[in-house]
Amino acid sequence: MTQGPAQPTPHSADTATQTAATLIFNSKAGGSEQDSPDHLVEELHKIGYRPVYRATDSEEDLVEALADVQGTVFVAGGDGTIRAAAMHLAGKQGVSLGVIPMGTANNIGRMLGVQGKPLDVIASYREARVLPFDIGRVTAPWGEDLFLEACGCGAFAEVMAEYDPEEGKSPVRAVQALGTALTNFEPSAVPLKIDEETIPDVPYALLEVMNTKATGPMLRLATSADPHDGLLDVIRIDQNERDGVLAYLAALARDSFEELPSVQASQARLIEIPYHGQAFHIDGEVRAGEQGAMGTVKIEVWPAALQVLVPNPPAEEVKPT
Repeated sequence: MTQGPAQPTPHSADTATQTAATLIFNSKAGGSEQDSPDHLVEELHKIGYRPVYRATDSEEDLVEALADVQGTVFVAGGDGTIRAAAMHLAGKQGVSLGVIPMGTANNIGRMLGVQGKPLDVIASYREARVLPFDIGRVTAPWGEDLFLEACGCGAFAEVMAEYDPEEGKSPVRAVQALGTALTNFEPSAVPLKIDEETIPDVPYALLEVMNTKATGPMLRLATSADPHDGLLDVIRIDQNERDGVLAYLAALARDSFEELPSVQASQARLIEIPYHGQAFHIDGEVRAGEQGAMGTVKIEVWPAALQVLVPNPPAEEVKPT
C-alpha cells in the first residue's frame, strides 16, 4: 500500500534550538551583485538566526564547509549550487536546508514555493516548516549518482548532450530544442521495469524519472510530481505514438505535458532501464553514451533524504481545519 506524504514539522526561526546556521553563497549566481553575503547575514540575524558565512570557491571548500554543520544551511545560488550542497547534506541528521534562489531556472525554489528577491525570501523564513525532501539514487555501469530533479535518457538527454552552454541558459531555446528532438530522435526499444512490473519492449522518445515537476531550464515534464511523497514519477513517450512538435511546445507552455495523448505517467520507488551505451542526464549533468557498453541503470527513491525549510503560506491561503 502506498504511503502518504509525511506530515510537516512545525518550525520557528526564533526558537533557541534553531538559531545555528551556515550561509553558503555563490557569487556567480544571477542577482548576487545586488545582494552580498553581508546583506544576507544581516537579514538572517533579523529573523533569529546566528549565521556563519562560509566562502566556497571550489568543491573542496564546499565539502569542508558542510562537514560538521548543524542547524540550518542556507544556500544562496542557482540549482547547481543548491544541488551540490544537497548532495553533501543528504542523510545528515539534525540539519535542514534553506534555499535562497539566485539562479536562472530555480526549479528547486519554485517547487518549494520559494521565489522572489533573496532578502524577501529570507524574511519569509521567519516562520516556516521543515518538510522531508526525497532524492533519487542511481546505480549504473558508469558508477553511482544522486539527483534532486530528474534522471533520464532519450530526447532530453540527447538535447543536453548537444546543448551549448556558451549560448547561455535559455528556457525558450531549450523548449524548442526538446520539441524538435522529440520528433526526430530514433531510439531503440527497451524492456522497462517499474517496481515489479515489466513493460514490454518499447522505443521511448522520452524517458524521464522525475522527483520534481521541472528539470533543466524550467521544463515542466511532470506536472503532478511531489518530492515529499516518497515516490518518483516516470514520464515516457512511445516513439510510435508521438504527437507533433507544436503539440509538445504548446503543452509545455500550458504546463499540461502529462495530458498529451502520447505521454504516459506513473509512480514508482524503483525503475530499471536496460543500458546499451545511450546518453543519460543526472539533473544538469550529462553521462555521455558509451558505444558497446551494456548493463542496467537502477533508479530508486531515497525517501526524506533531506529536510528542507518551507515558508508558511500567507494567512489568507490557510484553510481552516
